[in-house]
Amino acid sequence: MAQAILLQDVENLGEKGDVVDVAPGYLRNFLAPRQLAATANRKSIEQAQRLMKEAEDAAIERAEKAGDIAALLSKTVITIEEQAGPEGRLFGSVTQKEIVEAIKDARGVRLERKDVHIAEPIREVGTYTITVDVHDGVTADVKTIVTSKE
Repeated sequence: MAQAILLQDVENLGEKGDVVDVAPGYLRNFLAPRQLAATANRKSIEQAQRLMKEAEDAAIERAEKAGDIAALLSKTVITIEEQAGPEGRLFGSVTQKEIVEAIKDARGVRLERKDVHIAEPIREVGTYTITVDVHDGVTADVKTIVTSKE
């Protein structure tokens, strides 16, 4: 058996960074050519552990930053002006794109349209609470006021 360090997750074998025992031919003919694994020696194991530690630290840092951004967005109130009729019905609608642009203008936070959750486009003047995904499992509710242009 040969020892291999996995460079990527391999189904039924292990996750990235794991040191596993595999047949030498499997390593030489399948795993190594596809850059799924490399031969494990002391140096490669230390390097993989260092890279995993760095990736873990970066993930923790991103999660903390996402928490700060979520707290900032929860305190944010954005106002969007649109053309509306006398009954408060908009001539167009407010979509995720406009909400993303308003958040960027208000707080400088860049989001994707898919991160903004609204059931359907907003078609009336009023106050709405919009849920925004900041990071994996971190969300914020942004108060959105849609007003009529005069």
